[in-house]
Amino acid sequence: MSEAPGDPVARGDQGGGSGDPVMDVHAGGKISVATKVAVNDRNDLALVYTPGVAQVCMAIHADPSLVHSLTIKRNSVAVVTDGTAVLGLGDIGPAAALPVMEGKAMLFKDFADVDAYPICLDEKDPDKIVDAIVALAPGFGGINLEDISAPRCFEIEGKLRQRLDIPVFHDDQHGTAVVTLAALFNAVRVVHKALADLKVVISGAGAAGVAITRMLQSAGVSDIVVTDSVGIVSSARKNLTAPKQWLAKHTNPRSLDGPIAKAMLGADVFIGVSQPGAITRDDVRNMAPGSIVFAMANPVPEVGPEDVEGLAAVYATGRSDLPNQINNVLCFPGIFRGALDVQATEINEAMKLAAAHAIAEAVPAGDIGPGTVVPSVFHPGLGHTVAARVAEAAVATGVARLAP
Repeated sequence: MSEAPGDPVARGDQGGGSGDPVMDVHAGGKISVATKVAVNDRNDLALVYTPGVAQVCMAIHADPSLVHSLTIKRNSVAVVTDGTAVLGLGDIGPAAALPVMEGKAMLFKDFADVDAYPICLDEKDPDKIVDAIVALAPGFGGINLEDISAPRCFEIEGKLRQRLDIPVFHDDQHGTAVVTLAALFNAVRVVHKALADLKVVISGAGAAGVAITRMLQSAGVSDIVVTDSVGIVSSARKNLTAPKQWLAKHTNPRSLDGPIAKAMLGADVFIGVSQPGAITRDDVRNMAPGSIVFAMANPVPEVGPEDVEGLAAVYATGRSDLPNQINNVLCFPGIFRGALDVQATEINEAMKLAAAHAIAEAVPAGDIGPGTVVPSVFHPGLGHTVAARVAEAAVATGVARLAP
């Protein structure tokens, strides 16, 4: 029996109509491929496929740089995961990670008109993952690494950056850091403090914690103490992983040691990228006046809004049902849009810093307050505003193949 194009089976849907809106919206997947050129007759077919396509192939063969202008490479990003650190769910494997990667692809398209493709690798060996991504890279203008566990993610990203001439961006690290810094730019305006004077405590020494540390340091914050499940990451501790060894060397200037409660004494800022219950109301009470608390663990933050009420001057989370949602979608679509527009070879610190400034400045000065330190993810044109600033930074730092 033939199937009409509108039939659920022909579309790949699994029926839907379960009564569960989450399951129904995922039926058959959330994304599809659409063509840009109609194929209505033999002439159309001859242009888009054989024999016409051979002319384009040979042009690229003669001048490989034409691949950026004559193919989807100019606007395509691979969203790659191995499924080892998915949301707050952990190591659930590549198949179970696919709905998240599809969602990421949707956000790329909706917020910055970037065509993104979910790639879920059934592999955990870092070198094999790197080899696989390098092998598929010719078809993409950028690589967005997603939900890869630490410390493997550092090794994978580092090796890819060495081997590829297109941007490689681990969003769990750098996207989180960019949006955190953007929120902090505005939060310090609320409490009338300077970045250089802040004492910052970061709960979480994984991918996000390390990237946030580097980002804050690039913006002028010098007094940063990072903690993990054991306590303060310090040079006094033994058997630290390589990322934590770096943290021990480059943070904690007052040489603190012990539990997180000790680090919280007199702190101006708490940034949580760890787990629920990492700090208590007493810890917030022990912070400096005008304290800033970014509790970004999802879905349950490190400390709840009820526990900081009357204590923290600014409170933000990663949740969409609370004010001040620090969400990576504020940055990654625009960052890649800007990088692709100028055919950047990488996404460097200057480009990330430019993105953070663009996001912070999207909040009108008169609107900045305790409940508004970041713009809405639906702020009109934010992705393209971020893109323009990122593209300018790429040109200024010499990593762009094209002018904006």
